[in-house]
Amino acid sequence: MAMRTVLLTTVAMLAFAGNSVLCRLALKDTSIDAATFSMIRLTSGALVLWLLLALRKSGNGYAGSWSGALALSIYAVAFTFAYIKLDTGTGALLLFGAVQLSMLAYGFFRGERLAPLAMAGLLLSLGGLVALLLPGASAPQTGSAALMIIAGLAWGAYSLLGRGAADPLGLTAANFLKAIPIALVLCLPFIGNLQFDGWGAFYAVLSGALASGLGYAIWYAALKGLNATQASTVQLSVPILASLAGVMLLSEPLTVRMVAVSIAVLGGISLVLCTKAKA
Repeated sequence: MAMRTVLLTTVAMLAFAGNSVLCRLALKDTSIDAATFSMIRLTSGALVLWLLLALRKSGNGYAGSWSGALALSIYAVAFTFAYIKLDTGTGALLLFGAVQLSMLAYGFFRGERLAPLAMAGLLLSLGGLVALLLPGASAPQTGSAALMIIAGLAWGAYSLLGRGAADPLGLTAANFLKAIPIALVLCLPFIGNLQFDGWGAFYAVLSGALASGLGYAIWYAALKGLNATQASTVQLSVPILASLAGVMLLSEPLTVRMVAVSIAVLGGISLVLCTKAKA
């Protein structure tokens, strides 16, 4: 793998982990509400993506799709509300576990069949997620965990809808723009609880403009040097990076349960992906 691809991939994974850290940081340490954070994140992300298109003189002609925008807005809103009560690493693990498993499930229902070793890896991952959600002192709050799984399913759907796009950056920019009014509708029930905070808004802009907008642009550049299995596998580093950042920046606990579940979920999915690559 070329050094440029390695560098771009590393920066992209740090950006994706940064989304979890920035969201949790804003909701934990500032008074901004989840709905306001979501709207600022989507708006700033759309602005940066369209600026990038304008800089390469291709900012027009992208219609996007309302189905993609709906999936994107559900992801963004559910992701933010889930982080009100989830630790950074737990949220990232649930998110990326749901993303990968939803895409594997899609392939299965489309007729793809897994080898015995890959099936064992899938069951290991599912078992890890179930173990994470079982009642206990370190179990995540049920409603928040459900929201993050919904966010992961929505992101998986968004990824599937955008497969094979000739210009993924242009498509994403258009979908971000379309997602703003949809997210606004999703946030309407919380209009009475809107609360602006300067630092919270700053974190939301960083999440939208840098970790999302610029992060996706870097990721699409990195994808040119990665095959499908490498691209799927490397994303499994995000929950680990998010967990470490949560421990260092937010003083979140790193429990034995979380470590064991992470090994099961990420190891199981890695086993599936590696087995598929050899098939």
